[in-house]
Amino acid sequence: MIPAPIPADDKARVQALRELLILDTPPEERFDRLTRFAQAEFEVPMVSITLVDRERQWMKSCIGLTGRETARDISFCGHAILEPDWLLVPDTQADERFHDNPLVTGEPHLRFYAGAVLRAPTGAAVGTLCIMDTRPRALDDIDLEILRALRQLVQEELVSREGMA
Repeated sequence: MIPAPIPADDKARVQALRELLILDTPPEERFDRLTRFAQAEFEVPMVSITLVDRERQWMKSCIGLTGRETARDISFCGHAILEPDWLLVPDTQADERFHDNPLVTGEPHLRFYAGAVLRAPTGAAVGTLCIMDTRPRALDDIDLEILRALRQLVQEELVSREGMA
């Protein structure tokens, strides 16, 4: 397993995340509605809106996963936030970064991951909208457009929520 690298701008990135005042807040229907929609649209067993903090990834909303956080070093989202738009992993067992990751070799047995990067108003990558499956798969251009539109809705919710406590 290749641990998720730390971005060069991680201090500013984490600060932008914290300014959203969303970490460790209770579930909210406005985010849960988007994860339910993504699950139905992509017909996947797992979806999450995940925020990547300094040492963990924390899920604001999730379906099909147990727990609300995992260590950053084993996270797929930690890799995704390094990408300009998204990280697509059609088959985790065929990818050297993930083939021996505990999330692949054990529960929840991830075989497919797509994470669309979420950005704070500053432009900092703070997390992902993830769709995941227990079988390999691919996304076509239409799927990517839908994922992009859903990501935009999640980002709008993050911004409209900014400053709430």
